[in-house]
Amino acid sequence: MNKDYNPFASYLSELKKTGKRLYKNKGATIGGIMLLVFILVAIFAPIIAPHDPNLIKATLKLQSPSKDYLFGTDGLGRDVLSRIIFGARLSLRIGTTVILTSTLLGTLLGLLAGYYKKVDNILMRVLDGFMAFPSIILNIGIMAALGPSVRNVIIALTFSYTPRMARIVRSAVLVQKEQQYIESARVLGAGDIRIFLHILPNCMAPIIIQATMIFAYAILAEASLSFLGVGVPPEIPSWGNILAQGRCYIRRAPWITLYSGMVISAAVLSVNQFGDGLRDILDPKLRR
Repeated sequence: MNKDYNPFASYLSELKKTGKRLYKNKGATIGGIMLLVFILVAIFAPIIAPHDPNLIKATLKLQSPSKDYLFGTDGLGRDVLSRIIFGARLSLRIGTTVILTSTLLGTLLGLLAGYYKKVDNILMRVLDGFMAFPSIILNIGIMAALGPSVRNVIIALTFSYTPRMARIVRSAVLVQKEQQYIESARVLGAGDIRIFLHILPNCMAPIIIQATMIFAYAILAEASLSFLGVGVPPEIPSWGNILAQGRCYIRRAPWITLYSGMVISAAVLSVNQFGDGLRDILDPKLRR
């Protein structure tokens, strides 16, 4: 083995190459910039928002867009723009938390199921049972049992998307554990944990791609649950709540649903574009 070999330098070099490929991918660049804008808006929401999102002004209800209220006001006189800005904070918070929880749980379950056949037969049947239900039906059932709150939305979405991540990781592990480097590690006396540490880095590409998809799904699912009235409580600014409240005034004040719907579409589009760019870069077949 070369004594001058530095694994950190090798990883850093590969990271730089990936960054250059990502920059050259127009879809990923545009999606990344849009996503960065949403992240900055969420972080600096108290500074950017022109008004208090929960301040009720009955005399200003259903005001059309103007210089003082760029996106107009809703049925209680609250500034729609400010509520959308604070809704970005909530949506990104839920999306990020769901990514972390579902990725960690799904990766762990996928590693166990892909490596141990006995665990696979039991674990996959349980996860198949969760996946047998449409995600929206499963989410509504969990929210009906737990009640509307931000924490319960995260729990419901984690239950919905963990099986998908687990199946992706399992399929990658099934391929990797038959490779020659794993057989060499077994011959050298490596234990299961050490073999896991060899397998996991080679499964990162599909994990990252699936995580970006879960992020987009989580944003859309949170808005759907809130729109149906079983997600975030109505007093909390969220994109789904704004849509649900605006449907009552869609003829008289269409801007409420129009602007919130456009923001949801833009957020999901940015994540999907960024995820597609990552897939093109990380997948060796598509890269060639």
